[in-house]
Amino acid sequence: MNRIKTVILAGGLGSRLWPLSRSLYPKQFQQLAGNKTMCQVTLSRVNGVSGLEPMVICNEEHRFIAAEQIRQLGVNAEIILEPAGRNTAPAITLAAISAHAKGDDPLLLVLAADHVIQNENEFLAVVSRARPLAEAGQLVTFGIVATGPEIGYGYIRRGAEHGEGYAVDEFVEKPDFKHAKDYVDSGDYYWNSGMFLFKASSYLEELEKFRPEILEACREAMSETTHDLDFIRINEQAFVACPDESVDYAVMENTDRAVVMPLDAGWSDVGAWSYLWELSSKDAHGNAVRGDVMIHNTSDCLIHSTNKLVATVGLKNVVIVETKDAVLVADKNQVQDVKKIVERLNAEGRTEYQLHREVYRPWGKYDSIDNGERYQVKRITVKPGAKLSVQMHHHRAEHWIVVSGTATVRRDDEEMLVTENESVYLPLGSVHSLYNPGKIPLELIEVQSGTYLGEDDIVRYEDIYGRLKD
Repeated sequence: MNRIKTVILAGGLGSRLWPLSRSLYPKQFQQLAGNKTMCQVTLSRVNGVSGLEPMVICNEEHRFIAAEQIRQLGVNAEIILEPAGRNTAPAITLAAISAHAKGDDPLLLVLAADHVIQNENEFLAVVSRARPLAEAGQLVTFGIVATGPEIGYGYIRRGAEHGEGYAVDEFVEKPDFKHAKDYVDSGDYYWNSGMFLFKASSYLEELEKFRPEILEACREAMSETTHDLDFIRINEQAFVACPDESVDYAVMENTDRAVVMPLDAGWSDVGAWSYLWELSSKDAHGNAVRGDVMIHNTSDCLIHSTNKLVATVGLKNVVIVETKDAVLVADKNQVQDVKKIVERLNAEGRTEYQLHREVYRPWGKYDSIDNGERYQVKRITVKPGAKLSVQMHHHRAEHWIVVSGTATVRRDDEEMLVTENESVYLPLGSVHSLYNPGKIPLELIEVQSGTYLGEDDIVRYEDIYGRLKD
């Protein structure tokens, strides 16, 4: 019996869940419900499915977030970094090549990092029933038993019975409402979940038939891997040249080995705020509330506060999401168009589409608490034992004031210990670094002043996190 290796695809951007989800901190790494992120919940869901450690495939820009969240779970996982997004077919191909190259031919259980499955026992039971099909060489996809007409999902039309599942007759793109209703009423269609189970070799065989150029590019990318801390880096030039295609388009719509397994386990891809409202617990008036919220004469709303008191009066069917630097107010029936706002933010070069005010780094985080012409103020938190890179700035000077903890500061040829209520000045052009030698987080206020305060004004000389090229 082939062992199962779980492959977690964690490369999405989740633009419809802005302002909580942003390109450098997307929804799969957010705590949308409970005290675990979506990626952590996905990893926990499959813990113990097999003896093989899971594999997470993520964008290089998210590598430290992914590694930290995996560390928090106490799970050992391989992390393959994509130097650029190339959709699901190349990502799965990297995993299949990696698994197969080790002399094994495991079943790959391919999951997205940002899906909700409420009935995990049923999910695992369906995976178990799908296992003989995958071991026999079939490419199994999990079709969600539709609870109603849904225009936000693609559909799979089932054919003749095949073991515990059905042959796949057709994949259908996201339909309009009329066609979605017809599909659901017929009983022959499932929502396309984007989850799969197949042998690594089976997938590679079918990919070679239908998209050999993807296989060739990924093989070249995987032929020159390097290990960097927790990460596996691939050949960037080869992977960037790889075609950008979904696994459905590249393989599943072409192969005659596709089988769909019905899954009825409370699944959602949480693709918009309305889906999160449906999944959330609600009060007697249909409101899903999180954070510091006060409501009056309000019904059927989702209200999500992360930092401030949000008060509502006389609202119905509205989504309100508050973060430190942006607030979304939307009709719940139109939340699919939140991506239009993100597109405009991107086109206008605004940072709110990309970053939160609070930004996570491998050494800790910083919060940009104030800024203006020629100055910026940040609150910086450095984890015990963590160190900022040895760096220099061409356009700004910095003043560090320690609020709590102890800092070892290097400034040119000096090294000094700076403790609570003490400060140090770093002139423009000075080579400097900071280390937290203590057992508690180091908190400090950083005041920047200069002609240009962008994050790209950093010349790194040494960095324990491998960011010299970032």
